[in-house]
Formats: sequence, structure tokens, C-alpha cells
Amino acid sequence: MTQDELKTLVGRAALNYVPLGEVVGVGTGSTVNRFIEALATMKDQIRGAVSSSVASTERLRAIGIRVFDANEVEDLAVYIDGADEIDGRGCMIKGGGAALTREKIVAAQSRRFVCIADDSKRVDMLGKFPLPVEIVPMATQRIVRQFAALGGTARVRLKDGQPLVTDNGQHILDVTGLAIRDPLAFETEVNQWPGVVTVGVFAQQKAAVCLLGTSGGVQVLNF
Repeated sequence: MTQDELKTLVGRAALNYVPLGEVVGVGTGSTVNRFIEALATMKDQIRGAVSSSVASTERLRAIGIRVFDANEVEDLAVYIDGADEIDGRGCMIKGGGAALTREKIVAAQSRRFVCIADDSKRVDMLGKFPLPVEIVPMATQRIVRQFAALGGTARVRLKDGQPLVTDNGQHILDVTGLAIRDPLAFETEVNQWPGVVTVGVFAQQKAAVCLLGTSGGVQVLNF
């Protein structure tokens, strides 16, 4: 199967985790786009969605699903989103689509995180994929130096030659050269650095389930 076919496969499989009559947390990215397409087939069976990005909000509204502000909903039964990497404990790197802060907010509001990914995202240790970190721009160079002290190389993510601006009006650093052996401790440390809005390690809000698209079908990993 192609990677696109695997994404479609897990996007459809995620419908089995959507509770009827409730508001669903919906993430961001190419795999989630396939889930949104599948969700259109049961849009009249859910109350609506809370979305982690402007792009996903637009897609959901285009197929007739009501999108709630996160502050309108007390909690969510499930959050369905992709990952750039996921390890054997359900810890993830996320933020390749620059929506990591809102993704973490919706994940924290949800009782269960269902990750949908193709098998190329499964890793033994997080860190091969460049780690996204959303930052306040004035702290850029100090945070670059702090990552250098950990052995990482941090670069500002660009779009059309200029720093990419997130939905929150901030910038993204992509950090390479890291081997994240203890995701929870790493997330806790970096989140305390002044100027860091969100680090793209999801260990506090790790996946409960991963639907992994493989050549043999959907593999269900429970954590």
C-alpha cells in the first residue's frame, strides 16, 4: 500500500472510536484530513467537534460539522490526531504541521487520545524527526543556546523565506540531534524554559491507543 492508502485506512478505522452523540476532538495534518473525510459519513451522529487548528476547522465546517470553541465544552471523550513519531509507550513527537500548542490543549481536554499513523512513524526512541517547539520570538536565540547545551541544533522554521507564524502568532524552532530517552522528563524540563510556549513532546498527553497503518492492515497498539 502507498502511504496515502495507509492514511486513508487508519482514518476510516478511527471512526470506531468516535462516540455517538458527543463532541469529538480533531487534530491536524494529512492523516487527520483522511479522518475528517471519513467523519463526513457520520456527521449527523455527533454533536460536533473541537479542532486544534484553523485548517482543520475549515475542513470540518466545509463538510457540515459544527466546530465548538474549546471553552464551550467541558471535556471530550476522545481526541483523534496523528503523530510525527510514536514510541512503544505511546509518547509522541508532534508539531510538523505547526499546530502543537492547540493540539496539546485539546489532548489535555480529552479523556482518551487515539493516535492515527502509518507504520513509518513508529520508533524505538523519539528524536529522529526534528522536534518542533513553539516559542515567543524574543526568546529565540537564548532557547537555541539551551538546546545546543543538550546537543541539539535548533533552527527557526521558515515559510516563504520568513519565520513561520503559528495560529497563535508565535514562531517554531525545529530541533535536530536529540535522543529523547525519557520523554516525560524532557517535556517537563523544556516546558519550564522562559519563552517556550509548547514543546512538541507529548508524554503528559500521550496516546492511549495507536491505529497503525501497515501493509497487513490496521495494527491496534494499546498503551
